[in-house]
Amino acid sequence: MAPFSAVERSLILASWDNSVDASSELVQLAKYCVDGDYAAVLTSAPVASLLAPASRPFNTENISVGSLLVHIHPRSADDELLCLVTLCAALEAFLQTNWTGPDLPDMCTPLSVLKISPDFVSEESFNRTAVAELAYGGEPAYHLASRVAFLRIAQILAGLPYTHLDTATWWSLRVWTVHLYMLDEPVALPSDVSSSLTGYRPADPDLLSRYLLEVGLVDHLFHSDKQAAERFVEAAKATGLQYELTGALGKRTKFQIQEHSQLVLLAQSKTSNAPSTGTAAIPETLALNDDTLLEHTQFTSSSGASQNSILGHLDPGNQPELDPLDQCILLAMCLNVRNTSPAHGLTNEQMAPYVARVISHPRNWSVHTMALLLRSRLESNRTRTVERSTLQLQALIDQMPTSDSAVDERLRYIFDLALPSKWQLERELATRMMGLGVVKSALDIFMRLEMWEEAVQCYALLEMPDAGIKIVRDLLSGDRVEVDERMRGSSALDKAREAKLWCLLGDLSGVEEREKHYLHAWALSGNTSGRAARSLGAMYFALKRFDDAVPYLEHGARINPLMARTWFLLGCAHMQRGHPDWKGAREAFARCVAIDEEHGEAWSNLASCYLRMGDTDVVGTDVGQGPDDSDGGPRREELQYAHRLAAFRALRQGLKFSYDNWKMWENYMLVALEVGELHECVRSLGRVVEERAERDGAASVDEDVLDRLVSAATRGSSTTTIVPSAPVHTHGHDLGVIPEDEEQEPAPAAAPTQTPGSLVGRVNDLFERTILPRVSSPRIFKAYARLKTASGEWADALKAHLDAYRATPLTNGPWDSVAAWNQALHEVEEIVDVLRNLGPRAEGDNGSKWKLQARGLVRTFASRSKYFQDEPEWARVEAMQEELKKRDD
Repeated sequence: MAPFSAVERSLILASWDNSVDASSELVQLAKYCVDGDYAAVLTSAPVASLLAPASRPFNTENISVGSLLVHIHPRSADDELLCLVTLCAALEAFLQTNWTGPDLPDMCTPLSVLKISPDFVSEESFNRTAVAELAYGGEPAYHLASRVAFLRIAQILAGLPYTHLDTATWWSLRVWTVHLYMLDEPVALPSDVSSSLTGYRPADPDLLSRYLLEVGLVDHLFHSDKQAAERFVEAAKATGLQYELTGALGKRTKFQIQEHSQLVLLAQSKTSNAPSTGTAAIPETLALNDDTLLEHTQFTSSSGASQNSILGHLDPGNQPELDPLDQCILLAMCLNVRNTSPAHGLTNEQMAPYVARVISHPRNWSVHTMALLLRSRLESNRTRTVERSTLQLQALIDQMPTSDSAVDERLRYIFDLALPSKWQLERELATRMMGLGVVKSALDIFMRLEMWEEAVQCYALLEMPDAGIKIVRDLLSGDRVEVDERMRGSSALDKAREAKLWCLLGDLSGVEEREKHYLHAWALSGNTSGRAARSLGAMYFALKRFDDAVPYLEHGARINPLMARTWFLLGCAHMQRGHPDWKGAREAFARCVAIDEEHGEAWSNLASCYLRMGDTDVVGTDVGQGPDDSDGGPRREELQYAHRLAAFRALRQGLKFSYDNWKMWENYMLVALEVGELHECVRSLGRVVEERAERDGAASVDEDVLDRLVSAATRGSSTTTIVPSAPVHTHGHDLGVIPEDEEQEPAPAAAPTQTPGSLVGRVNDLFERTILPRVSSPRIFKAYARLKTASGEWADALKAHLDAYRATPLTNGPWDSVAAWNQALHEVEEIVDVLRNLGPRAEGDNGSKWKLQARGLVRTFASRSKYFQDEPEWARVEAMQEELKKRDD
C-alpha cells in the first residue's frame, strides 16, 4: 500500500498537519473540513460544481439524492481528493447535526448545497426521500433524523471508484458505520464493502491503532464481542498504551477506618501530544452526593502494581494524563456493560476502574461525554448511584445543543467512540425510566421520538393495551400522522416503516389476525421486510407448520444474516419438516454458531445433523459421491466416520457453554464412544451421572456404555456402534462453523487406540468417585468386578460380585414361577463359582471364609426354595451343597 498523503492523514486524524502547504483552493477546503467549518466546504464553488453542475438532469416528479449525483465520475487525483473532502464534510456535518451538536448554520442545508430551489421540493420532503433511500436490509432508517441527505451524499461519494487515494476504503467503512446506527437493527455490510476491507491495513502505526479501534467498534455493533475485544487489545498495542488492572489499598466509604484492596487501573500512554481541555469545554460531571460513598476511591497506597511491573512507579491516586486516543481504547473495552464472561473482555466489575481512569483527566469533549455515559450505565443498577446515573444521562442530552466547545473538538474522535445519536440517548433515558417505574415520563419521550413499538410497551405496562393498538391502527389508517408527514401535509408512510407497523399490529393481535397482518406487511414491502419474514417464520414454527416456516425463515436470514435466532429456527424447521433436510439444517446451525458461538443448543443440533448425514443416501449426495459408485463401500465408511467426528467436535464446543445440559453430555458420550475418544466418553458419563443420579437413580448410568468402557480398559477397544439419542429442539440462536484449529482431514474409519493403563485409571475413578457413591445396580457391580479382576485386585473383585448378587432382587424370592426360580438358581450357581475361583486368591491358600459364605448363600437359597423341591433342577441345589461339604471336609 502506498504511504498516506499528508492531506489524507489530516482528514483521517481530524488534525491538520501544519507542514502541508494550504495555498491551493482544494487543500484549503480540506483544512476547513479538519477545522470543523463544514458549511464553508459544502457551499464552496468547487463543491457546488461537483454536486450541482448546470447541465444536471432534474426530474421534479421522481427526485432522489441518488438520481441527482449519478453524473459524478472522478477522472484525476484532484477530482478524487475533492470528492473525498466533500464526503468528509457532508458526513461530519450530518454527525454534528444528529450526534454532537450544535446545529449547523441555517444556510447549510442539503437543498442549498445541491442548488435546488424550495419551489421544486421542500426541505422536509427531500429529507424524507433521503430517509427512504437509507432503508437497507429490510430495516428502516430513523425518520426524525435531520438533514439526512448529507449522509446520503457521503454514501454515494464513498461508493465511487478511487485509484489515487489510500483512505477511500477507510472512509467507506466510516460512512457505513454511521448508516448502520441509523437503522432499527444492525445489518451486515454489503459484500463489496466487506471484501474491500479484507487485507486492508494502514502501514502507519498511528493510523493503524485508529483503524483497528474503528473495526472493533463495528464488531461490537454486530455483537461479536469476543472479536471486538481482541481488536481493542491490538489497538492498544499499536499505540504503545501500557495498562494493568490491579489492586491498591484505599477507602471507598466516608466512615471506613481500615483500608481494603480496591480495584484500580494503572495506565500510561506512550505519548500525549493532544492539549488538555479547559474545564469550561467539558460536559457537566454530576457529583454523587451520597451520605456513605466517597466521590472517588481514596488510595492510601502509593503503588498498586507488583514490584516486577513496568507500571509499578505509578501512584494510583495521581496518575499521568492519557492520550485521548488511548482513552477511547479504554472506553471501547467497557462497551459491553452486561458482559459476565471473561472470554469476551472485561466483566462489569472490572469496567469501573477503566471508566474512572478516563474521567479523572478530561482531554476531549466527546471522549469525556462517552466516559460519563458509560459510568451512567454502570451505575444504573446500584441503589446508591441510580439517581446520579439517570440525572447524568439527562445532563448529557441537555448539553448537545450548546456551544461550549469547538465543533472540531467534538468531532475529532467521533469515529473512535460508540457515542449514541441524540435520539438514541433519549431512547436510553426513556428505557431507564421504564426500569425505574416512571412509565408515564418514558411514554412521553417515546411518543415525541415517534418510537411506536416502545410506546406500545409503555401502554402495556400502564395496563392500557387498547390505547397502544389504537395508535398503531390510527397510524396505518391515516388518522394519526407522524411529524415529517404532518410537515408534508400527507398521511403516507414509506413502505419500510408501514410494513414495520403492520408487523407491530400483528404482534398485538390474536392468532387469527396475526397471520393476515404479517402477510400484508410482507407483500407491502415487496418481499424486502426482514421483520415481516422473521415474524411469519417464527409464527409458523410455533404452530408446527414447519414446511411453511422454512421459506420465510430463509428470506429473513437472507435479508439480515446477522440474526442468530433466525438461523437457529431455520435449522430446527429443516429438521422437523415432513421430509427433514439435514444438509440445510447443518448449514443453518453452522451460520448460527458463527454469529453466536456460545449457543450450546445450536452446537448440539449441528452434531445431530452430522450424525443423520451418516446415512448412506445422504452421505453420497452431500459429498458428491454418486449412489451408484461401485467402490462406495470403504469410502462410505470413511465419510460416516468423518461425520461422527464432526459431530463429536461440535458437541465438545457446545458443552463449553451448556455445561449443565445432561442431554448434550449423553449425546457427547455416545458419539465419543463411536469415534474412539474413550477418555472423553468416561468424562461425559461421569457428568451425566452427576446431573441425573439424584433424580433418576441407577437409570442415570448407561450400562451398555459402561460395559464397553470396562471392556476397552481391560482388553482393548470394541468396535460396536451405539446409536446416539435424539437431538435437542429448543428456541435460540444459530451458531458457526467448527473452529479452525479443529478442522483437519478425516481419520480412517478405525477407532484411534487408547493407552490401556491410563484408561483403566480413569474408569476406576469413574466407579469409585462418581458412580458407586451415588447409585448401584447388579450390572454396575459386575462391571466394577470385571475391572478389578483385570487389575488383579481379587478382594475388591470378590466384594463387587457379592454386592451384585445382593442387589439382584430375583435371588431373594419369593418366586411366582418355575422359570423365575430357575433364573435365581443360575445366579446362585454363578456366585458360588465366583467364590470358588476368587476366594482362594483373595484370602490366600489357607483362607476358608469364602467357603462359609458360599455354604451360607446356598443354604439360604435352599430354605427359600422349599416349594420347588419336586422340580428336576432341585438336584443342582443338592449337588452344590454336597460339593461345598466335601470341600469343607
